[in-house]
Amino acid sequence: MNKKRTQLYSWFVFAFIIIFFSVGACTNKVSFDRPTAPEGMLDLTDWDGAIHKLDGEWEFYWGQLIEPEDLKESSPQRTGFIEVPGSWNRLIMNGEERSGDGYATFRFVFETKESERLALKIPRIFTAYQLWINERQIAAAGTLGKKREEMTPQYLPQVAFFESKAGENEIIVQVANFYHRSGGILESILIGNEKEISRLRDNRIAFELFIVGSLTIIGIYHVTLYLFRRKNFAPLYFGLFCLIIAIRTLLVGERYFIFLVPDFSWEAAHKIQTLTFYLGLPFILQFLRSLFSAYYHTKITRTIWGVGITFGSLVILTPAKIFTIVNPVYQVFTVIVIVYILIVFMKILLKKEDGAIVIFIGAMFLILTSLNDIVFSSIWMSDYSSSLLRTVFTGGNLSSIGQLIFVFANSLVMAQRFSNALELEEVMTMQLRGNNLKLDELVIKRTKALEQSRKEIEDKNRELEKANQMLRVVSLKDPLTNLWNRRHFDDSFQLEWNRCATNNQPISLMMIDIDQFKLYNDCYGHKAGDECLVQVAKAINDCFKRSGELVARYGGEEFIVILPEVGKSQAIAMALLVKETIEELQIPHERSTVSSWVTVSIGVTSQSASQDRSLQDVFLLADQALYQAKDAGRNEVKFLAE
Repeated sequence: MNKKRTQLYSWFVFAFIIIFFSVGACTNKVSFDRPTAPEGMLDLTDWDGAIHKLDGEWEFYWGQLIEPEDLKESSPQRTGFIEVPGSWNRLIMNGEERSGDGYATFRFVFETKESERLALKIPRIFTAYQLWINERQIAAAGTLGKKREEMTPQYLPQVAFFESKAGENEIIVQVANFYHRSGGILESILIGNEKEISRLRDNRIAFELFIVGSLTIIGIYHVTLYLFRRKNFAPLYFGLFCLIIAIRTLLVGERYFIFLVPDFSWEAAHKIQTLTFYLGLPFILQFLRSLFSAYYHTKITRTIWGVGITFGSLVILTPAKIFTIVNPVYQVFTVIVIVYILIVFMKILLKKEDGAIVIFIGAMFLILTSLNDIVFSSIWMSDYSSSLLRTVFTGGNLSSIGQLIFVFANSLVMAQRFSNALELEEVMTMQLRGNNLKLDELVIKRTKALEQSRKEIEDKNRELEKANQMLRVVSLKDPLTNLWNRRHFDDSFQLEWNRCATNNQPISLMMIDIDQFKLYNDCYGHKAGDECLVQVAKAINDCFKRSGELVARYGGEEFIVILPEVGKSQAIAMALLVKETIEELQIPHERSTVSSWVTVSIGVTSQSASQDRSLQDVFLLADQALYQAKDAGRNEVKFLAE
């Protein structure tokens, strides 16, 4: 049984992954070909309209904050050309290798065939910038300065619109950095028409907010679950991990939090973003250890926690300029921990532990997407501008998707474990009840010797009374569907009719028949027919929870529902809900002439309750309405009244 469940959950995970990649496939078309832009010039006269990356060589003016007017009035000395995306770290200037500190101006020219409304999608730029197109400033983030105390850093991915002109169009970007280890334009600037760029931005924000909302709900749910049952720590670690990743997602990618709070401290945002990365790794390992404690060593887990807390403390106590330098060390450490997790998972899979394959699938997506982000944000990408790496690793925020898939997979496994625990509790409860009954019998037997004459009569009376009570309950319940039977319906209908008549309230009756059920039995067999009846009965019963409403099995494949204080419109609405609910079960019925799934026909009537009216007449109206639904082609709802 557990094997079948694991396979089923695996298919769920697979379907979930397909959905995610389908969503990703529906986003805007982006050209990933690296454009030829020698010496800061790009020819877009044959542009196909796709969103394009402005990658390539840009004119570079080191130590100068040049505005468009300066280029017209004078001829600033150009330092050379620099590859974008990439940092200016390790550039050799005047015989010295540059660090990330400093300021510079980037210039790029692209040529278009005609004037049109275009837009730029500007990523985070390290760590403050101003951008002009055709001598008009269209975007900025932070405050530029030639010294650390003069500038204010900020990451603010944004979209800027402008009117291009036929021929050459000039982009000038002033960049200053004294806060991060890397300086410059480290990610691609995209160009496209106004509609496509806006759609790309909106799609990415919507997708990230979906991830944030999903992770937050799952995280709060599991933390709350732990608070109700504190012996099991797995929900706590899992919930905290979800909340950590939700916070991180708001501060990476499109950085929607900064969009909402533009004045939020860059230093604080960078610290929070890095802390979620440093602490997320120990929480994942702690969660896996809580599920498979026999496989993960306590000392190794504690060591990883120690490293995570140490690096986290460094983030809290030092500025970004310091802790970003040691970030590559933690990235290498993360890779080592990932290798350890994979090795342990191989052992778990070989032991065929329950739920291991589902967690492994989710973990593989988390690992692959995390490795992508680690490489994308590493110094090898920013400082060395490897063409091969940038061809393979084109994005830097895939781990959020991997984390959500990992969370979804683990939610399935934890749900399965909670279900198994509840089933075990039910079995133990039944055993305890059985033991209690045996104990009662033993006490009765031993007390018979003392009060035999009196007790025999009392015991028999009690046993008879219990038997009568059980018999009354059994006589009112349908043994197959566990719904009320026809006898109980008759009694309840009379009571509800009298009550509604006293209060001058309407009462409605609904008769439900499974379409072509005999053909279903002939096709699938009576055992499958019984299972179908049970599913349909449960679905119908779940639709009626209001006090006084009663669902009964009237006979064979027919069900009947009493709806006190319900008029015509509400009764018809409830009947339509029942019909749709049965269709959504999607129980196959290949012999049906109505649908490929099991369907029902429903007859409805609604009357004003009165002591003078016959209940049989009301019943006949509902029955006639049911036959009208069948005559109309089945899978229909028909209403009939006097």
